[in-house]
Amino acid sequence: HLIWQPSDRVENHPAIEAWMAAHPSANILPPLALDVLDDSWPDAVYDAVFSANTAHIMGEPAVEAMFMGVGQVLRSGGHFLLYGPFNVGGDYTAPSNARFDQWLRAQDPAMGVRDVEWLTELAESAGMMLQSITDMPADNKTLCWVKV
Repeated sequence: HLIWQPSDRVENHPAIEAWMAAHPSANILPPLALDVLDDSWPDAVYDAVFSANTAHIMGEPAVEAMFMGVGQVLRSGGHFLLYGPFNVGGDYTAPSNARFDQWLRAQDPAMGVRDVEWLTELAESAGMMLQSITDMPADNKTLCWVKV
């Protein structure tokens, strides 16, 4: 049985709570306050962590902190799944991702489409190994690391 534990910065909780009120489900818990740059990660162990469309809107220090935090809360054998646009071998995987990366960097130079290899280095530093890369619609991918 899957139980979802949403987490986000406190300023984003009203939107999460509104969605939860509109779509009630017994397997979705109230959101936890989490800012990856704070050392306030939950004192819990999780079987899996899923994050969607985050790495490209975070600055590199926040991405690094996210991986270190996930490494702390993920049980041995647990999975970290990260969904979004990614580069492979330093190259865009689609022209749309190149355009999106340019748009992101115009909004904030700290944002941008991240390289799978850099993310995997971060994961390895946090005790995780890349298990799979799954192509998804709209030129996105789901990356899956397992905690060793």
